[in-house]
Amino acid sequence: MKIALFDYVITKANAIGKCDLTLLAGLCREHEFTVFSVEFENPCPDRIRWVHVPAPTKPLALLFVVFHLVAPVCYLWHRIRYRVRFDCIQFIESNLGFGQIAYTHFCHRAFLDRHWNHLRVKGPRGKLRWLDHRLHALLERHVYRHAKWIVTPSRGLAREIASTYPGTISRIRVVANPVDLPSQSRPHHFDREAAREKLGLTPNHVALAFVALGHYERKGLPTLLQSLAEAADPALKVLVVGGSRAAIAHYRSRADRIGLNGSVTFFETQRDIRSILWAVDALVLPSHYEVFPLVALEAAAAGLPLLATPLNGVEEFLSDADNGFVMEPSVASVCSTIARFAALPPKARTYMGRRARATVQQYGTAQFASAWSKLYTEVALHAR
Repeated sequence: MKIALFDYVITKANAIGKCDLTLLAGLCREHEFTVFSVEFENPCPDRIRWVHVPAPTKPLALLFVVFHLVAPVCYLWHRIRYRVRFDCIQFIESNLGFGQIAYTHFCHRAFLDRHWNHLRVKGPRGKLRWLDHRLHALLERHVYRHAKWIVTPSRGLAREIASTYPGTISRIRVVANPVDLPSQSRPHHFDREAAREKLGLTPNHVALAFVALGHYERKGLPTLLQSLAEAADPALKVLVVGGSRAAIAHYRSRADRIGLNGSVTFFETQRDIRSILWAVDALVLPSHYEVFPLVALEAAAAGLPLLATPLNGVEEFLSDADNGFVMEPSVASVCSTIARFAALPPKARTYMGRRARATVQQYGTAQFASAWSKLYTEVALHAR
């Protein structure tokens, strides 16, 4: 099949982009892919053609508008220039107005209706975020009405789309997010004590990682910081990984104001967070809304217990007191859950991490590529 794949940013540092890269690397020998994107780390240049879509990556609302205007022009020009006809057009969410497969990682209408008002994202950043969600939501109905297949990474999102947009249930397929299981496993030669010391951690610290590319409010960072302040436990340390410099500066100042000096360390977005995951004791994710956070799979595959809210996708493998702890996105719940985890002896935490790693073995890259291969076979049969 000749497949045109549209996405903004297809890089290892982007969560959805990383899924696209796994798909492309796994199936580029079976199908002929042409990628239309603003940024692309091509895993197989001899097999995959890239068409650069010139558009600004920030703010997201502007990217949404420009991509909708420019990407179709790039697509039309490519078809005319190379006289190519594609068997399938695949795109992310409502980032394109046409195509057969909508690979959906968010339901913007449901998020705005059920969650946005609780986040209290203020200032210009909040207005731009709202505008981006609103633009996506405006086109979702059109996109989901015309897409022949809607692919979601979790059963929870599938239910959400089906309830928000009646009539879509028969066209929804669930393909769980992938994780490179072997590369996430901590190697025997990794010096954990040295890594912890480099991060400012002592053997007595209970270190938690909070990982996000942004969207701190949706992912519950304000709740986490307030929970740490109320716990007032000097043994607790949180490593906040990811986010823009402006967002980090804002929340570092906020952490200092509520007395968390030294308890929270901020890191800008990292291309590879494995050494941090191998050094800490658990991943904490008090998010208000997710579709299937890839970092949860990566952390579990790295042998970390998960302290998380019952998120879409995560609810499918997180078992309370077995491979982590389930909590609610409230200060009281996060505070008590962290205290519950900190009270465990080190051996119990390690065992919980092993259980987490065992649970996510079903989410390997081979299973992901196989699921997409079956879907493309369905698409090809449908076209006959």
